[in-house]
Order: sequence, then C-alpha cells, then structure tokens
Amino acid sequence: MPMPTVTILADNEVTGSRPKGLRAEWGFSTAIDDVLFDAGQTGVAADNAGTLGVGPFETVVLSHGHYDHTKGLPPFLGDAERLYCHPDAFEPKYHGEEQIGMPYARSWLEARVSITTHTDPVEVAPGIHALGEIPREYPDSRTGEIVADGKRIEDPVRDDQSLAIEVDDGISLVLGCCHAGLRNTISYAEDVFDAPVQTVIGGTHLRSDDRREIDPIVEWLDGRIERIAPTHCTGHVARRALEDRFGERFVRVGAGSRIDL
Repeated sequence: MPMPTVTILADNEVTGSRPKGLRAEWGFSTAIDDVLFDAGQTGVAADNAGTLGVGPFETVVLSHGHYDHTKGLPPFLGDAERLYCHPDAFEPKYHGEEQIGMPYARSWLEARVSITTHTDPVEVAPGIHALGEIPREYPDSRTGEIVADGKRIEDPVRDDQSLAIEVDDGISLVLGCCHAGLRNTISYAEDVFDAPVQTVIGGTHLRSDDRREIDPIVEWLDGRIERIAPTHCTGHVARRALEDRFGERFVRVGAGSRIDL
C-alpha cells in the first residue's frame, strides 16, 4: 500500500513562504490524499486547497461539531459524496451565550451529501479509518456546554474523533482538536488496531500554561510515539515542552505543510 501524504489546508499559522497566497485562520482542516478531514472556519481551507493543488474530495470526515472545524464546509460540498461524523456533531454547543457548534442543520447537509453517523471505527478510504467515539481513561479536554434535559451542562465533546491511518509497522493519527484527550485517543487507536502509533499530527488541545499539567502527558508520549506535529489548539507551553522532549522528532507545521507518512 503506498504511503499517504497529509496536507494541512487550514491552521492558526502558515509555515513557509511558498506557494504564495496561503492564509491562516483559527481552525483546522487537512487532506489525507483524497480524504478531507475537517473544513476550517471560513473559506480558507478551500482557497488553500486550490493554491496547493489538492482535491477535489469525495469523502469528508468531521472530527467534531465545533464551528472552527465545520463552518468552511460549503465550498467542498459540490464534489463531496460522503460525509462521516459522530451523531452528536449536530447538537447545539455553547460558550456562554455564543453558539460554537456546527452552523448547518443536518437536513441542510443531507440535501447535499450522503451522511454516515457512527460511534464505532469505520474505514472511510483504503487504510484510513475514522475512530468514532473515544473511551476516556485519562482526563479529557472539555469545552463549552450542551443542553441536556432542558439544562446547560458541561460538554464532554463525545463527538470528538480522529483519523487512524495504516502505515508500515503501525498506524499514524491525524487529530482535529483531540477533546477526547491525547492519551485516550492514542491508547484507543492502539487497542483497535493492535499496533503502535508512530506519528501524531494535528490539534492536541494541550492549551494549559501550567507545566505541571503538560509535563506528565509529554512524558507519557516520549518513547511511545516516534514523532509529533502539533497544530491549531496546541498552546505555546505545550509546544515548547514537546519540542524540548522530542527534538528532531518534533515537526513544526502549519497551513501548506505536507507530511509523508
């Protein structure tokens, strides 16, 4: 099986000055060969895809239902035939009075693309699997609120999922925001595929400024994975801790980056 390439279409920053015209935004989107994973917040992902010469995409996978991963969907829907997500990706999500969920109703999307909702792992393309709902053994990274029984409660972001990609001697993970927790996601992927995770790319949601929260996670990762390329919702403290620990195995990426798996 040929090894896939991950191309980052939307991220908080652009790395590199070529090709000209790439833009950044608060959000995330990436292409794994001909699979689109998340769509960013605006039209930046679609514009960058055109600049980078990737796409069109028949298969779309959503990591979860937050606006900064889903609002940029419309430009991709003309070519998309299939969309995979957790069923809770469509539920309203709030931060205070602000709506932070997906701004499109399921009925509106179903008129444009075939939707498959799932909680178990599913193969979305040869060798590429959407993990579905992640069990939570370690602490997770909850954000915002949802409504349950007429009351606002903390959102556990049960819809958070990542992509697992089969590679030589193991698997690689592409994360959207990893609200499920980095250790939970890696552990679950290794259990599902009975294989080690080699590379991790994407948003880690390690946003704390407290090294006492970050260091145990970084220590857990060291010796377990071969390289890490954090994006989007990874804070400066976590980036520094990861780079210090992983050295040359830490990969700085942003919009426009291509990573061969």
